[in-house]
Amino acid sequence: MQAITLPSYGGPEVLTLTTVDDPVAGPGEVLVDVTATAVNRADLLQRQGFYNPPPGASAYPGLECSGVISALGAGVAGWAVGDEVCALLSGGGYAEKVAVPVGQLLPVPAGVSLVESAALPEVACTVWSNVFGLAGLQPGERLLVHGGTSGIGTMAIQLAVRHGADVVVTVGSTHKAARALELGASKAVLYKDEDFVEAGPFDVILDNMGAKYLARNVEALATDGRLVVIGMQGGVTAELNLGQLMQKRASVRATSLRARPATEKADIVAAVLAGVWPWVAAGDVRPIVDQVLPLSAAADAHRVVEASTHIGKVVLQVR
Repeated sequence: MQAITLPSYGGPEVLTLTTVDDPVAGPGEVLVDVTATAVNRADLLQRQGFYNPPPGASAYPGLECSGVISALGAGVAGWAVGDEVCALLSGGGYAEKVAVPVGQLLPVPAGVSLVESAALPEVACTVWSNVFGLAGLQPGERLLVHGGTSGIGTMAIQLAVRHGADVVVTVGSTHKAARALELGASKAVLYKDEDFVEAGPFDVILDNMGAKYLARNVEALATDGRLVVIGMQGGVTAELNLGQLMQKRASVRATSLRARPATEKADIVAAVLAGVWPWVAAGDVRPIVDQVLPLSAAADAHRVVEASTHIGKVVLQVR
């Protein structure tokens, strides 16, 4: 099969389309003939040598995919060869075939194309597990999402608004601000010109920046507020004012999805199937796809995501 490999670490140019051995579905896994995958910031970090796959995972980039089941491993029930699926992966999406634990499979939602569905698993699982699971966002509460027009941001806006929350986002341009408002955000803060703290306080903050925003995030929290850090684009080390945190009875949590045990991922996927998929099938929540490029253009796709010029997800069509 063809797959994108990393002969070395570095810029987008190191992504190499190579012929490799086909994977085999082990016990409790299915083999998926990949139709499409999507580019995530974690893929960029892996390419740069900062985010290696967990033990046992595919060495190829790609944390989600869509496609058609072509083989079943031992002990798999409830799925059949020929089923159209999308899946949460620990790696391997940038390839023509990938072996997937059965608990990380999702049916392609009604009304969503097979290619578009590749843009759903990672963002849906990340937002649902962090905003609604870990942070426990409630109807009527206020949510701040940094990077409001990213894949995560566009999904967080849609889900939180339909959950009855008020959503404020930070964005980098008036064009992105307009798109965020179209998706349901009540306010879009231009982070280059405005201080998001002034738009607070917020009950929940979903942060992709890490160290750079830590102090201001805590300042922006409401009493009993919850800050969830899911990215480190702004660095890894910062000072935390514990007095301010204690005064607000607030909490700070940092999470990642990729290295979680398969059982935890299966629980998250099951929760997404129950909580998110009905909204997607009804047309109330949609994958926001900026552009679709061929797998051979993976380097160009990485450049687009690095430049942050996109809105939503950049998808790679494999077949």
